[in-house]
Amino acid sequence: MKNSPFEDLFEGKSLRMRHLITGANGFLGAWLARRLIVRGDEVRCLVRQGSDVSALENVACERATGDVTQRASLGPALKNIEVVFHLAGIRRAATRDDFMKVNAEGTRLVAEEMVKAGTRRLVLCSSLAAVGPSVGGRPRVESDALAPEEWYGESKAEAERIAFSFAGKLEVTNCRPSRIVGPGDHENLTFFKLVKKGVVLKLGGPERLLSMVAVEDVVSLLLLLADKPEAVGESFFASSNEKVSLDGLMRMIAEVLQVKTRTIPVPQAVLKLLAAGADVVSQLTGKKLALNRKLARQLLAPGWTCSIEKAQRLLGYAPEVTLREAAQRSADGYRAAGWL
Repeated sequence: MKNSPFEDLFEGKSLRMRHLITGANGFLGAWLARRLIVRGDEVRCLVRQGSDVSALENVACERATGDVTQRASLGPALKNIEVVFHLAGIRRAATRDDFMKVNAEGTRLVAEEMVKAGTRRLVLCSSLAAVGPSVGGRPRVESDALAPEEWYGESKAEAERIAFSFAGKLEVTNCRPSRIVGPGDHENLTFFKLVKKGVVLKLGGPERLLSMVAVEDVVSLLLLLADKPEAVGESFFASSNEKVSLDGLMRMIAEVLQVKTRTIPVPQAVLKLLAAGADVVSQLTGKKLALNRKLARQLLAPGWTCSIEKAQRLLGYAPEVTLREAAQRSADGYRAAGWL
């Protein structure tokens, strides 16, 4: 008798791929889970006890309670899993050690337990922040040295080093998304709220370009990394081919929201001062404000751009969603959720 309706009686193998997603209840994780299920794969979602799982509502996945920093919880979650999408991580923390514990050492624990469980492939989701901002106007390429400039980027760079140290024991591949936009995203919501109030920010100094990517296109690259033999042992940037400045992005959002705006110049010194003040308020009240010194440093960097030529050439990666379409979908999603 079959153990499941998807098991092959003769080979004893599932006709569908079995995947584990860490951080599955996050923005990207939930999108990935839905796509895997639509294409007919089995999906197990690792979520922390007591975490918000609303993003997985109506997603037909199996849920496993666990934490990437708790080794004992990982073994059961990895049972009979072929591919792990390791998305779990933190973007904000009070100390460098906090970032390292979750983003870097959490990756080590996942990889070690994958080896024990006989899991085949690790698809790590890192970040453009691991490589650092663009220099001299040149988009980052995968052969560039890791040069993070803040704690989050440092922890992602270390996660990459740890993951690839398991080469030979696991099939390891790595995705580095640029700034992701799409329905359900909180990172860019502040810009939409400002634009809705009629405000476009123009940073002082030279133009600083950003690479951005629709969440659907990041998911498409993650699937290629899970499936393609050419992905093993390699890192790939996930982005669109478009590049935009902050004020250009906000003007695009204004078109989507159909609102009139006024441009407010923001000198670099003023942004730094406001960000420092916001951090003080956050520390005193415990409330996380949209503006902080980390965001200010990112906005004032020379640029955050990357090339996707490698992913296009080796994997056939082809981003399909324009930034304007992604902004429109974000706006529609924010309105539906009551966020905007």
